[in-house]
Amino acid sequence: FPFSPLPLSSSHPKGGANQAGSDDNLGRKVIAFSCCRLPPSYQLNHRRLLEYLKYALDQYVENDYTVVYFHYGLNSKNKPSLSWLQSAYKEFDRKYKKNLKALYIVHPTNFIKIIWNIFKPLISHKFGKKVIYLNYLSDLRDHLKYDQLKIPQEVIRHDENLRTKQKKKPLAAVKIPPPRPPLPTQQFGVSPPIVTKNKGELIPPVMKHTVSYLKRKGLRAEGLFRRSASIQSIKEIQKLYNQGKSVNFDDYGDIHIPAVILKTLLRELPEPLLTFEPYDQIIGITSVESSLRVMNCREIVHGLPEQNYAVLKFLICFLHMVSQESIFNKMTGSNLACVFGLNLIWSPKGTPSFSTLVPINIFIGLLIDFYPTIFSSRSVPGEQLP
Repeated sequence: FPFSPLPLSSSHPKGGANQAGSDDNLGRKVIAFSCCRLPPSYQLNHRRLLEYLKYALDQYVENDYTVVYFHYGLNSKNKPSLSWLQSAYKEFDRKYKKNLKALYIVHPTNFIKIIWNIFKPLISHKFGKKVIYLNYLSDLRDHLKYDQLKIPQEVIRHDENLRTKQKKKPLAAVKIPPPRPPLPTQQFGVSPPIVTKNKGELIPPVMKHTVSYLKRKGLRAEGLFRRSASIQSIKEIQKLYNQGKSVNFDDYGDIHIPAVILKTLLRELPEPLLTFEPYDQIIGITSVESSLRVMNCREIVHGLPEQNYAVLKFLICFLHMVSQESIFNKMTGSNLACVFGLNLIWSPKGTPSFSTLVPINIFIGLLIDFYPTIFSSRSVPGEQLP
């Protein structure tokens, strides 16, 4: 689809794209693009823009990802030419299109339909099925973490105007009902102390189970933790775990399912496993002299509460094992850090920017690569390792 590269082009500093800091309902990273942020065409060097887009997207395209494209704001002044769209579509080769799992087009217009007809002969049927049209912002709630998206105020106002014209009330704030008390066996969406209170274990049972299974059957699976899985299967397994029932991953026949379950467990914690407290220290890792970074990492993780430390040590020990098999699974410590970074630490103040991803990934990469050094000098009573 010709607009698939546009979200990438928006990564230009003056453009309208950003890594949304959120995941969709399958845990895939979200790249958001807003046409209203595009400057006039005469201000852009489109060749350099394409080069920057490809550079910016290279940190995401090895994993499954989704794009949200806010069409409002595209006009005669900032609209790219058809020839540029065509060349851009060709420049973004298979590696960019293969792992793009969904392209949400919000507030589509007749212009979109015209472009679709022009480019239709170039587009595969498989890629066309990834395109999803959404008439209103509220429709996004069914697909991803809407509240974590950075949506420009211009787009929000446009959405409200559309609803008014359709004789509907502007979208009201969604009233979230009071949370139900967690089940005694609740695994997802609760803090670590609650996760294991029924058995007094340090490591959440779901983490022990998924890690044990992946250690036995998935260490050499290519692209482990990079791929998504059936949302129906993930929801079913979450429900089983929350009810305290057993799960047999062999029944599902997909090694990526337990991998997604493990990431989901971390992503749905009310507070990140690394807690909010050391966030600024972690973001500041790039200002620390290279030779001192490992020591700095050790100081940060040693300051964690007991159970957080024990769970983190268990997890990083396993990820270190995964990285040792990178010749087979293609998942180095750096690759794993890109996958797990935002699942282990996120800002308490809002969504991250591109600039915060680099130090987060560096920090997690150091934990994985230097696991023996960082975690060897502190033990917690009752801790377990994979």
